[in-house]
Amino acid sequence: MKLLPPIFLAFNSIIAAFAANPVNGTAPPKNWGVALYRSFDSIDVFGPLNPLWYLAFSLQLNLALIAPSLSPVWVEPVDPALNKQNSSFWFSINPTHTYADPPKDIEVLLVPGGPGSRMSDVDEVINFVKKTYPGLKYLITTCTGAGIAARAGVLDGKRATTNKKAWKTVTAMGPDVKWVSPARWTVDGNIWTSSGVSKPQILGFSAHNGHKQVTSGLDLIFAFIEEVYGTTYAKDLQGIIEFNRVKDACEDSFAEEHQVPPSGDCFQS
Repeated sequence: MKLLPPIFLAFNSIIAAFAANPVNGTAPPKNWGVALYRSFDSIDVFGPLNPLWYLAFSLQLNLALIAPSLSPVWVEPVDPALNKQNSSFWFSINPTHTYADPPKDIEVLLVPGGPGSRMSDVDEVINFVKKTYPGLKYLITTCTGAGIAARAGVLDGKRATTNKKAWKTVTAMGPDVKWVSPARWTVDGNIWTSSGVSKPQILGFSAHNGHKQVTSGLDLIFAFIEEVYGTTYAKDLQGIIEFNRVKDACEDSFAEEHQVPPSGDCFQS
């Protein structure tokens, strides 16, 4: 008999009682998609996906990685001017579907940010988000991924936020969006948007207020898991990956650091 690692035994033990009682009496979404494009920010994808990866050991979750073609999608900068050091520190991931032939049952779509989101050759992504959104249960954007959703028109009239360092560039993409700052993440109906990558984690240091900040997208996904899949999941997943999440959606020191003036209404979670 093959024994499971203790971490999975501990995690599976919390599932049985909850599985028969989904949040609000409705089945939570199981079909996820990620909209990929060249020069996406890897942490905007893998940060939110990591807790969901653990969750998939105990709930059926399906993941589709969607891109313009089935060729590997590289994080390498689109614009050579962004690679002034002539680095080759890039990697790629293999998509499972194309924008022309996506899964028909996507319930949650994650749109990450990254340098490529601000390029002019992301029309396929923008059109895919515009076409897919009406059939989704939820749309989630991380960092400058909000710019893609804004250009798709799905954020018009909605509250949203984005990376504060790229604030002027991204907000100009959606003049009819109710941009919110300061905000770590926002929720408006079935649309969840997060701010940007946190510097302290990139540099390997602890952030302010004693928190280990990975991304606001990771804080968003824990809030999403708590809201959609249940508090038990969120709490135990935090323990498994040893993450001190920021639970206040309005905690956003980077708005001040990047001199972004207050705008919109941030609702504390």
